[in-house]
This record gives sequence, C-alpha cells and structure tokens, in this order.
Amino acid sequence: MITILNDDFSQLNSFLHGKSFSKIFILVDENTHEYCLPVLLGNMETDLGFEILEVEAGEEMKNIQTANQLWEILTEMQADRKALVINLGGGVITDMGGFVASTYKRGVHFINIPTTLLSMCDASIGGKTGIDLMHYKNMVGTFAFPEQIFIYPKFLETLPFKELRSGFAEMLKHGLIADKSHWESLIQIHKLDVETIIPHIHTSMDIKQDVVEKDFHERNIRKTLNFGHTIGHSVESLCLSQGNPILHGEAVAMGMICEAHLAYLEDLISKQDAETVIENIQRYYPYLDISDFTDEAITALLLNDKKNTDSKINFSLLSAIGACTYDHQCTQKNILESLNFYRKLNNA
Repeated sequence: MITILNDDFSQLNSFLHGKSFSKIFILVDENTHEYCLPVLLGNMETDLGFEILEVEAGEEMKNIQTANQLWEILTEMQADRKALVINLGGGVITDMGGFVASTYKRGVHFINIPTTLLSMCDASIGGKTGIDLMHYKNMVGTFAFPEQIFIYPKFLETLPFKELRSGFAEMLKHGLIADKSHWESLIQIHKLDVETIIPHIHTSMDIKQDVVEKDFHERNIRKTLNFGHTIGHSVESLCLSQGNPILHGEAVAMGMICEAHLAYLEDLISKQDAETVIENIQRYYPYLDISDFTDEAITALLLNDKKNTDSKINFSLLSAIGACTYDHQCTQKNILESLNFYRKLNNA
C-alpha cells in the first residue's frame, strides 16, 4: 500500500492506468500548488480529465466549512463514485481530503501523496481521516484506507526547517513506543536536514503501518500511537482557539516531555529513562510557552480526548524506552504535576 516513487513516477502511472477512474481531482493548498503540483503534473501520465482543488494552508482550515465547500465543488463538477481524489499535501490535506472523499456519495476513491515529513511518516498512513470541530482536534472523521500511498522523498526539499522538525517529533515517538534502536539512531542526528532524516523514514513508516495492521479501529495497541498527543493535542487546541496555531510536532514534543515525566510519576519508567527522553527531546525542540493556559483549561480539553471512557482520561504512557502502555488512568495530582514540571523547564 505504501510505494516509494522513483523520479519517473512510473509506479503512480501504472496505478492510474490499471484502474477505471472516471475523473481525477487533485487537492492542494497554496504551498503544495506552488512547489509540488508542477512536479506531479510533469510526471503524471493519464488520459483522464483532472481538476485542481485548492484550499488555504493551515490547521485552521481543517474544518466543516472547508469540507462543505469541497463537497459542493465535487457536486458541481459532477464527480461520481468512480472519481479519484489525490491528496497532495501535508497532514491537513491528507486528513481532510481523506474525510471528504470517504464521505462524499458514501465514499469515492482517494490516494495520498504526502509532501511533509509528518504526513509521510504518520498522518497519511493508517486510514484515519478527520477535521477539527471548533478548536478540538480531529473530532469528526472516519476510518478509511486510501487506495494507495505514494512517497516522493524529494518533496521534503521544499520544506522550511520548522516543518521538518515538526515531522521528526512523530519519528521520535515511533522509536519511543515501539523500537528502541530506532530511537537511538534518531538521537544520533546532530543536524536535522533532509539528508540526515531520509535514511530513517522507512523505519518510521513501517512502525506506524505495523501497529495499524494489528489494530485498525484503535481498540488496543494502536492507542500507543497517541503517546504525547493527549496533552499535546490539548495545548495545540488551546493555541488554535487563541488564533495562534502551532505546528503539530511542536505540540507533540511538548506532550511527550510531559507524558514521559507523567510515566515516571506513575512508576512506569525510571527517573533515568524519563530524563533521557526529556533531555533528548529538548535538544531538538525549543520550549513552548504555556504560561497563558491554566490547569483548568488544559484539563477541560483532556476530558474531551477521543480515547477517554466513562469521563476518565486515558493516557498512552511509556513502560520503557521502546515500549508503551495504553488506557492508563493517572491521578489528577500527577497530571497537574507533569504540567508544572514542564512550565519549570523554562527557568531551568
């Protein structure tokens, strides 16, 4: 299902020729329109007609209003159930494009061509689609696999450094929850750039894909992929609600620091392991100021997390470097202590 594209895009063209699609719709934002779409169109060989659907870039556009506009455009252009939607972009495009395609006329074909490190290693893989509801992350969505995922690593050369660093957080997470050797290889990288990251991408993709294949609907082990996301998503949502969105990986890095300390407080990992995790994440990610967010505001969002049951917050927490538990319910005292621990890092 995941294919690494060669420069001639022959595998993508073989896929297009081998299917009986009626029309192609390519979803982009203004960034991928400028930097990635010319590469795709210059290498895509098909006799099918195609239309370009462009949305504004940014997490704040991943909402029901944008989805509704896309449904209306597909309807106006008479897209039928044999249409193909190509999601060419980062996590916002693959999340939202998959959601629109999987719900339009109860589902049309779609493929993902991720253009960011985060979407290559994480967002485009696993069949989760979604949009945000108000400022709550991914509250509305579907489980729907794309027909195929095509990875073109050279798209990473179009990214600013902050986007590369954002995706690297998910790679670190994959190592921490499932593969200690992957984690240890990643923390040997002293300078984050395309050249140093590309050799490790396939391992991260394999980890994500393996977990998803074991538990597609997130009833057990797939929950481990949420390490760092419970607190991270809350902070990301609060930033979004204030009109000051941050990159997903920045929030996840902050969340992993808090949740590594929380795992120590819950006696799941040693203090030494917690410090190892935290100190290495700090090497790559600057401190994220959460001084404006009260414990009550963060806790309110934690209580709305999708993994929760019976109004109890379920965390995915490390049990070792390279292993993770799920459905762990922590004491309120320890949750707040983990937040205070992070706040104090700014003065350390």
